[in-house]
Amino acid sequence: MDPIAAPLSRTPLHDLHVELGAKMVPFAGYEMPVQYPTGILTEHLHGGQGAGLFDVSHMGQVRLRADNYDQVAAALERLCPGDFLGLQPGRQRYSFFTDNQGGILDDLMVTNAGDHLFLVVNAACKAADEAHLRAHLSDACTVEPLTDRALIALQGPKAAEVLGRHAPAVAAALPLAAAVKFEVKADRPEAIYRCGEKATFTITATDDGNALTAGKFPYTIQQGRNILEKGEIELGQTP
Repeated sequence: MDPIAAPLSRTPLHDLHVELGAKMVPFAGYEMPVQYPTGILTEHLHGGQGAGLFDVSHMGQVRLRADNYDQVAAALERLCPGDFLGLQPGRQRYSFFTDNQGGILDDLMVTNAGDHLFLVVNAACKAADEAHLRAHLSDACTVEPLTDRALIALQGPKAAEVLGRHAPAVAAALPLAAAVKFEVKADRPEAIYRCGEKATFTITATDDGNALTAGKFPYTIQQGRNILEKGEIELGQTP
């Protein structure tokens, strides 16, 4: 099948993007919002001066497991330059997949999730990254793509302030390159990661068709829409 003609995938927030009037365009095999009716300049200023909420669910999320943490960390060190054996629980590290000549295949974020590693990889490379992991680590690890989860980024100088309204203890205590679990539902633990710029929080949430920012914002799509309408945060594409 011609890849150009292949149907585009959709993130869990696709219907909300459409409802809010987003212009949807192809990106990394997904229908993604490129702008909203307010315009790119408004979104840019809002994200730069306040806080913007970004749907990055097209990116790849992978759980890497072995018999114990040391085993899975040592296994990933065969593929990525980084000290994952020394990575403390709840801490995150930026790294790369490299080829046999030391060239970079892709970059990724790696988090010590206690008994396993949680990886976030780029959307355009996630199939190749998964295949790379399976080809080199299947003898030692279980590679589990988390295809049922959404991924949302909260960015901007007021990101911590917005987060603090819903999870004040987390916003105040979560340092850069760290992660913490948060339960919206007793049987569905979610997690938030503070990574990249100091004002960036990334939330991974179970896709149950009702979670907008479930990881650290325990409200539904309707509640999320109310927050958007109040102007506290803006669902956008460009920071």
